[in-house]
Amino acid sequence: MNQHPTTDQITSLIQEGEFFKLKEVLKSFEPSELVELIDNEEEREQLIIFRLLPLQLATEVFEYLDLDIQRHFLANLSQDKISDILNEMSPDDRTALLEFLPDDFVKELIQTLSEPERRVTLELLGYPEYSVGRLMTPDYIAIRESWTVQQVLDYIRRHGGQSETLSMLYVTDNRGVLIDDIRIREFLLADPDKRVSELMDRRYVSLNAMQDQEAAIDVFRKNNRVALPVVNDEGVLFGIVTIDDILDIREEEDTEDIQKLGGSEALDEPYLTIALPKMIQKRAGWLVVLFLGEMLTATAMGFFEGEIEKAVVLALFVPLIISSGGNAGSQATSLIIRAMSLGEFTLGEWWKVMRREIISGLSLGSILGSVGFLRILLWEMIKPGYYGPHWVLIGLTVGFSLVGIVLWGSLAGSMLPLLLRRLGFDPATSSAPFVATLVDVTGLVIYFSVATIFLKGTLL
Repeated sequence: MNQHPTTDQITSLIQEGEFFKLKEVLKSFEPSELVELIDNEEEREQLIIFRLLPLQLATEVFEYLDLDIQRHFLANLSQDKISDILNEMSPDDRTALLEFLPDDFVKELIQTLSEPERRVTLELLGYPEYSVGRLMTPDYIAIRESWTVQQVLDYIRRHGGQSETLSMLYVTDNRGVLIDDIRIREFLLADPDKRVSELMDRRYVSLNAMQDQEAAIDVFRKNNRVALPVVNDEGVLFGIVTIDDILDIREEEDTEDIQKLGGSEALDEPYLTIALPKMIQKRAGWLVVLFLGEMLTATAMGFFEGEIEKAVVLALFVPLIISSGGNAGSQATSLIIRAMSLGEFTLGEWWKVMRREIISGLSLGSILGSVGFLRILLWEMIKPGYYGPHWVLIGLTVGFSLVGIVLWGSLAGSMLPLLLRRLGFDPATSSAPFVATLVDVTGLVIYFSVATIFLKGTLL
């Protein structure tokens, strides 16, 4: 089995000017291997390698390259080469590229497309930015219910090469309205003289061209399909969306949610390529908001200044108390947002979530409260009198405070994302740091309120 040349060997061929030999070598690479090879080369070598690829292979490689490299190629390749590649690209991948280019540049590139491809691209670009219409491709197989199985198979042989996928065939009427979808295996196993109408059950799943892309993710997950048809409001079949495009959207959505959960705006660009001032801007806003929120903690501490002066020992446990509540809230927020993303429950089931978090919060709070009490007990055994004569009451204060604060943190962390979703906001904006800050302030109130109950008449 022949092994491909290494990156160093490829670079050597370029430096030695062995372009004919390199061209033959590159033909044996798979598109994914060429993408990796180009990613690892300098800009000059990237262009040389790409120019040597046959058109079909160059198009496949181009579709999978990073956006920055695509832009670099478009800025440096000849107009004819650009035109050939854009015309060969699948419509959905071409649209995804054009969305991120300057308007003037897009207008120039669109003019290089053939008339059919230009019409398709302009149609796709006319849909709202995050709609299913931006993802769809018109490359599919549509058949009629009056055809025989043999006619369908003959049609596939003639036109199947241009289809994005052949796993599913779509039955339309004479107005182009979708009336059914049938798996290809049904035709492969059926009698050649059988009619399409005999294989139909008129049950199908479709997406609307104006539908939000995030909603399409749920439809794909629930129906386990590699492609779904896209129709307009009248049911006319416009195109299909394939699973590879949905996976890309899923990755973008998950990345955005994780970044928001960390307490920053979504970067919208890879970490190492986003401009440093832009990244600082996206992170600074939330940090300022959280800082202002934490200032309320100082305000709360000032409100209980008298209690702290009477029982300084209470201040020793403030970091322990407020961090436990924040941690519990962060846990709950992360779990609930992920569960919502996976569709594990609906907003109408909020009471089920609340019930579980009440039980969880009480249980987790009791565990931490017990550990906190045992910690005070252990220190008192090691150093008698360390917490004074009322160490048992201090231990009970810490223990019961932890129960209340962890319970509150769990409820706040679980209910806030649901509230934001109900109000139409992105639940990921209820980031873990935001919940922790909220619980910090209220946690102090709970702590000193419990202390007042247990220590009144003794330390307070």
